[in-house]
Order: sequence, then structure tokens, then C-alpha cells
Amino acid sequence: MASLVRIERFVFKNGMWNYREVVPYSFDWWTNENDNSKQRQEGFFYTLCALYALVAFVALVQLTRIQMRVPGYGWTTQKAFHLMNFVVNGLRAILFGLYKKVFFLRPKIFEMILLDIPGLLFFSTYTLLVLFWAEIYHQARSLPTNKLRPVYFIVNGVMYFVQVCIWIYLRPSQKPIAVAVAKLFFSVISFFAALGFLIYGGRLFFMLRRFPIESRGRQKKLYEVASVTGICCTCFLIRCFVVALSAFDKHADIDVLNHPLLNFVYYTLVEIVPSSLVLFILRKLPPRRVSVSDQYHPIE
Repeated sequence: MASLVRIERFVFKNGMWNYREVVPYSFDWWTNENDNSKQRQEGFFYTLCALYALVAFVALVQLTRIQMRVPGYGWTTQKAFHLMNFVVNGLRAILFGLYKKVFFLRPKIFEMILLDIPGLLFFSTYTLLVLFWAEIYHQARSLPTNKLRPVYFIVNGVMYFVQVCIWIYLRPSQKPIAVAVAKLFFSVISFFAALGFLIYGGRLFFMLRRFPIESRGRQKKLYEVASVTGICCTCFLIRCFVVALSAFDKHADIDVLNHPLLNFVYYTLVEIVPSSLVLFILRKLPPRRVSVSDQYHPIE
């Protein structure tokens, strides 16, 4: 139910400001009667479904283009990043397309699991980008890189393990304190993702900026690193703030059926727009691999 306050409004009547009217006012603008209508719910959730499906399609097309460009390279970080983007956005598209069934799953823990998994995969997808930048930075500074990938897998493994423990604890009875802890955990990992982008994106940016050779490629790489760092930091910080707020204020709760507008704004800002922008910025294909036969020219 929306929170109401009583506001006294003065009305000019008979030449004097002498009439006071008490009117209700709702601060929870996303939970009003119009927002809870079935037509509006369908509009918001099906629009989210279409947008996620579009982003997933773009990621799949880009993955296919990369594979056709360098078929012999195997699974590179770039390919894995686009594949995970396709999976995350594809899952979101399916969930929002079937929102009528998802939001009424019982026991409710199944609903929470389905809605949490894409968010966890989103974290893994974009921390993979942090790993890629960290490897570039360490290689350029002649620092060891052999521990970076194990750290990435350990961090993600711990995250999934803790989340599974939270789901198990929530399964028998969803106590408000346990639900709040689950949301705060999600908020904390979002904060650390933003911190990772800030640290390694910033390091890579300043390293490129100090690079002595001025070239067009250097400027493009500076723009790429700065843009992706800013976009990803912003989206993870927004997620951190909103999820933490929803842990203490039920009127700011996301992933509920009667907050379709809040869901639309939230997921557009923290996943759809960032994913679209990052895929656009990182759209450049890797250089073609020149085979030995292509390099050999017989003497005539």
C-alpha cells in the first residue's frame, strides 16, 4: 500500500486566503492504481522482454562474427564475454516474457532463484572484463599474471557458494531479516564490481595516457577504457544503492509484480543500457589471423 501523508493546502476564496483543505499525497508514485493495472504491467514487462531479447541477439551476432573472423583461436576472453552477455540477456528476456508464471511460483524461493541467477551471471560477465583489463595492465607492467584467473574463479565461486547458502536458508521460511541480508549481499558484490572497474579501468587508462607514442589507436583505446569504466561503475553503483534501499524499504522493492514501472526503470538503467553501450563500444572485431599459406608467395 502506498504511503500517504496529509498536506494542508490554502485556497484563495472570497478575496482572502482563509480556507484550508487537507489532501492525501502519495510518495510511492510507482505503486499507484494505474501502475498496477494489468495493461500497464504487460506493457512494461513485455517491453523489457523485447529489449533484453534484442541485446541478446546483438551479442549472439557479434559472437558469430568473431568466430567467423578468427575460427582457429578457440575460446578467447572476448568470445566468452559475448557468450555470457547472450546468456544473461536471453534469460532475462525469457523471465520477463513469462513474468505471469515467474512471479507466482511457489514456494517463493524458486521465484527468487530465477530472478537472482541472471544478476549473478551479469556480475560474472562484467568482472570477466575486469580480468581482461587486469591481464593487459599486468603484462604491460611486466607483473605476474598467473594468479589473476584463479582469483577471478575463486571470487565468483565464493559468490555463488554464499548465494546458494542464502537460498537454502531462505527455503523453509522467508524471514524479513534473511531477505534483507540476501539483498545486502547482492548490494555488496555490486559495489565491489564497481570498485574493480574503477581500479583496473583507472590504472589502464592512466597507463595508456602516459604512453609516449601518440597514435589514433591509442586515442581510441583511451576512449574505450574510459567509456566502459564509467558505464560499468555507474550501473553497478546504481544497482548497489537500489538493492540496498529495497532491503529496508518495501516500497522500493524490485522484482515484484506490482512495481512494473520501477522494474522497467531499474533494469533499463543497470543492465539493458549498459550492456547495449558496452557491446557497441567493444564492437571492433579482432584482426584476421594470417596463415602460413597466406604468407607464402612462390618465386616466379
